[in-house]
Amino acid sequence: MLNLKGKAALVTGGSRGIGRAIALRLAEHGADIVVNYVRHRSDAEGTAAAVERHGVRCLVIKANVAEEKDVLAMFEQIRAEYQRIDILVSNAASGVLKPVMELTQRHWDWAMDINARAMLTLTQQAVPLMAPGGRVLAISSLGAVRAVPNYTVVGASKAALESLVRHLAVELGPKGITVNTISAGVVDTDALKKFPNRDEIIRQSLERTPLGRLTTPEDVADLALFLCSEGAAMIHGQVLVVDGGYAVQG
Repeated sequence: MLNLKGKAALVTGGSRGIGRAIALRLAEHGADIVVNYVRHRSDAEGTAAAVERHGVRCLVIKANVAEEKDVLAMFEQIRAEYQRIDILVSNAASGVLKPVMELTQRHWDWAMDINARAMLTLTQQAVPLMAPGGRVLAISSLGAVRAVPNYTVVGASKAALESLVRHLAVELGPKGITVNTISAGVVDTDALKKFPNRDEIIRQSLERTPLGRLTTPEDVADLALFLCSEGAAMIHGQVLVVDGGYAVQG
């Protein structure tokens, strides 16, 4: 049921953190991988080397997913190398962490373009290369539905992303392509280090999580693997939370 041999998966922001964990998990189960990155080439190459140790192919592509021309060029390379895409994981994310009164239009547009609009462009390019059974996944966070200090524009963009997934699910379902969102709890990645109150976030998360630990990139990757499998064929248009129970306490 978890055999992905013969499938090709694009993971945006796949060089580090959650993206890297997903790329490796899919590779472990036979999928050829495209690792997309924009800044950290050495990390992307390291991820590619780890992917290839599982006996699959890995294509490393530099592209800013917020720029349509970069996305189009990336898919030209994918078509040339793999001729298909079976799995799209929209994981790349960015955004400024500031109080509301310090935000500018540039901050808003930056977060929306990378975290939400990119998903639309990526899907538009991926779907023509997908056969029935294709999988589209978006990586979100609990900040899409909860107010988190300094997270305003990122949270709003993640909420837009989750809404977009529902609309895509309605349109792509008849093509046999499932679309879902994974909403992760607090994960101690490089992104979390940018929060000025990182230590407090971690402390509160540990206190409020019934399972008693932080969510790891591998936890998210395990859910991504399941959603890419035949066992998830009827899970569609959903937001699935992986957080150890953190969110159930309000």
